[in-house]
Amino acid sequence: MLPRMIFCMPGRLDWGLMPATDWGWLITPEELRGWILEETSDLIVLNKPPHVVCHRSRYGPWSSLIGACREYLGDEVLRMPFRLDRETSGILVLARTKEAGVRLQRAVQFKAFRKTYHAVLTGHLETAVRVTAAIGPDVGAEFYSRQTTVAEGGDAAETEFIPIASGGGYTLVRVHPHSGRRHQIRVHAASLGFPLVGDKLYGPDPSLMLRFMREGMSAELAERLVLDRQGLHCSQVEFETERGTEVFSAPAPEDLAAFVLARMGWRWK
Repeated sequence: MLPRMIFCMPGRLDWGLMPATDWGWLITPEELRGWILEETSDLIVLNKPPHVVCHRSRYGPWSSLIGACREYLGDEVLRMPFRLDRETSGILVLARTKEAGVRLQRAVQFKAFRKTYHAVLTGHLETAVRVTAAIGPDVGAEFYSRQTTVAEGGDAAETEFIPIASGGGYTLVRVHPHSGRRHQIRVHAASLGFPLVGDKLYGPDPSLMLRFMREGMSAELAERLVLDRQGLHCSQVEFETERGTEVFSAPAPEDLAAFVLARMGWRWK
């Protein structure tokens, strides 16, 4: 049984509590309504909280964001032009019609698509930096999904990190990924020596991920990781389509904003 966790839901004043199960959490209709930023006849835009999986799972429709949205809206099909990792919070756009799905997916396919993230890094990053380093599989990693910066044989990747505030041994940065490799931001941040706070996979001790998978979030792991998830938030997405520039933004997540205020003394709005 995984430990029962409390999450601070973006855009709400109270703390959301997902019902715990032996495999994770089920989304409730009330919670889902609190995450919706915009709802039209062809789109639904959400501020996804951390710890919510995007794609369908075998545990039923309310165990994933797209499944919960289908149930909530009564739509048979929803299209997701991009997704976010389970622990990453932020803006997510779902297309309710075929036309909207094709329009947005075409922008992603032809690289007429930009994302802006905010991340909390461990350490003090003094100046903006652009990382250009190929990303490929870490052959010796204990997790097949782990990737690392490699000198040869990887896929070209480029990420820009711009410091916004720092203090207490942490830095809040705005991040512009100029390519779309898997785990790109986390890998490049770690390659700089400034891993994302709470990152179990690319932080200073990757063995913490194995322990988390076996034990859940124990008191010891919580103390070492500081956050119960990787400190990454997708704050804005832009699609260049036949309608022009379509921009969608999400406010700062309450858990990371509270962390930045408590640890760094800076108010992130």
